[in-house]
Amino acid sequence: MKSIRLTKHALEQCVERGTDKTEISEAIRVGSIEPAKQDRLLYRANFQYNKYWQGKFYRIKQVAPVVKEEAYEIVVITVYTFYF
Repeated sequence: MKSIRLTKHALEQCVERGTDKTEISEAIRVGSIEPAKQDRLLYRANFQYNKYWQGKFYRIKQVAPVVKEEAYEIVVITVYTFYF
């Protein structure tokens, strides 16, 4: 697998949206893939969460990184998280 590099924006979104590089890497490795704007890809993976996020309890956290595949690396542009 290619190396994964997070942009500064993606790192900031990790903090804001409650995820980390480990979950992003796992989402890219095992998640479903769908096309995104500007020839990018969005990976989507669900994780058991069973914790509180911003005062509310959620069982599932979905991590959805948007990436641009380069010749020798995968560049994570941004990341979304959804809680269910």
